[in-house]
Amino acid sequence: MTELLTAAQMRAIEQAAIESGEVTGLELMERAGQGVVEAIFEEWPELDLDQSGRGAGPSRSPEYLEKDEEVPFRAVVLCGPGNNGGDGFVVARLLKERGWNVEVFLYGDADKLPPNAKVNCERWESSGSIQELGSTAPYTSEAPDLVVDALFGTGLTRALPKSVALAVDTRRRSQKPDHWKPRYVAIDCPTGLNCDTGDARAFMAAAKPIGEADAEPVNFCQLTVTFHSPKVGHYLSDGPAVCTKIKVIDIGLRGDAMELTVPFVQNGDRCRVRLLEPVFCWRPIKSPGFLHDMLEKTGSGHKYSHGHALVLSGGHGNTGAARLAARGALRIGAGLVTLGSPRSAMFENAANLTAIMLRQIDGAAGLTELLEDSRFNALCLGPGLGIRADTQALVLTALKANRPTILDADALSRFSIKPETLFDVLHKDCVITPHGGEFARLFPVIAEKLAAPATTGPAYSKVDATREAAARAGCVVLFKGADTVIAAPDGRCSINSAHYERSAPWLATAGSGDVLAGFIAGLLARGFAPMQAAETGAWLHVECARKFGPGLIAEDLAEQLPAVFRDLAV
Repeated sequence: MTELLTAAQMRAIEQAAIESGEVTGLELMERAGQGVVEAIFEEWPELDLDQSGRGAGPSRSPEYLEKDEEVPFRAVVLCGPGNNGGDGFVVARLLKERGWNVEVFLYGDADKLPPNAKVNCERWESSGSIQELGSTAPYTSEAPDLVVDALFGTGLTRALPKSVALAVDTRRRSQKPDHWKPRYVAIDCPTGLNCDTGDARAFMAAAKPIGEADAEPVNFCQLTVTFHSPKVGHYLSDGPAVCTKIKVIDIGLRGDAMELTVPFVQNGDRCRVRLLEPVFCWRPIKSPGFLHDMLEKTGSGHKYSHGHALVLSGGHGNTGAARLAARGALRIGAGLVTLGSPRSAMFENAANLTAIMLRQIDGAAGLTELLEDSRFNALCLGPGLGIRADTQALVLTALKANRPTILDADALSRFSIKPETLFDVLHKDCVITPHGGEFARLFPVIAEKLAAPATTGPAYSKVDATREAAARAGCVVLFKGADTVIAAPDGRCSINSAHYERSAPWLATAGSGDVLAGFIAGLLARGFAPMQAAETGAWLHVECARKFGPGLIAEDLAEQLPAVFRDLAV
């Protein structure tokens, strides 16, 4: 599982490494610049003079060329007023040493650069010139092959100056002739992207020209190169679309350097955000709580040792969502799954069920009676349940049973008018799975903070919102989306990203959320802790969608689990 960092955490890690004497700031800057150059040539090997057959590096420098020869490649490097600009000066120098024609534009005053950035600025000036970044796009009439955005990186905390916003606006780059198609690379973060929230449009607002009030200027890059670890904003909101592709460069920071930073560990795991990946979701045996261990632990048992999940169905004509959830719970490994159905829907459900058992439950009294059987060890309420008063009674009855419970869809919407009624009875073994609209109705104050533009102080992200919601609800909150965020009341937090190489846009189909609820219910029945069940269920949900591909409908998701398990050698 990759650890995602905020901008402040990354600065603290670097500072801790420098203060320990293990590395200097200049060395880190040199490593960063070298890493960016290597990432560029790895992404576009045709740009590497040493490999492309267009000449060897130093021998293609301008001073070695014949009068009628042209420098093979041109680069524009945009440098900002901080250390990100210092990285840009290193990139410019290294590209020129490899035979490139390089133009450097600086936003700000060279005399006011931070010490390390100023050193690299002076190194560049020994062999090249610096031009001022003005209000027009900083490109010569000859199209560059490469543009390197080293303006602000992770340091942006305010709206962009108009000259900068106009220079990096993707629309202006796309208005050039067809032959003008440079590769665009950002160092750490594309200019205009908040690296803590993934918000791009708020900071790019200054780029809107008169008469284009509805335009949404954004600085889209083809490659974003970052250091040590990805940043939270790379995976939230606009981040994946703006960054396009992330390349993480190791610049030699020790892994335990993070333990030296007080801001990072002041609240234990509360300050950590993890990106869900199979290497952690599927750890080898002896990593308690994940599916590999659970299957090993219970592999020789009988069906009841694998748990018994109860999913409640809606009435006549509203039963499909509950059956999707029940199928998901069974496929993911619950030993038994029972669908609790009102009398009006018994025939409808019976006609569509085989391996899933069926019990009639009429209202809260019927649920109370059924839950006298202690073998029901996980409950799922919400999909297709309806938002009438009897839904509220069923939810409150289920929560009084104090068993692992997932609440989704209607089980949350029923409490929109007075969420406190729900929060008062939720317990630590619950998982709630709101989408954006449900989240806003359950947590209106938090949602308002999330929607508000950041004008002063640290920006408020989806990670912050989900953590605050989990603390308010007293249980695990899974805030749905392509950038799903999962948080526990103690501050533990994960992002399940369906972006970059895990992109699965076809997952946005009716009923997919019901299957996810079933996955989590089945894992709860297997004995997973709520946070682990939510993380693992969400990760598998995306993997099933990727396994099937375009054309997916909700019924297909659970049926992909056996193939996904085989791929994982489970």
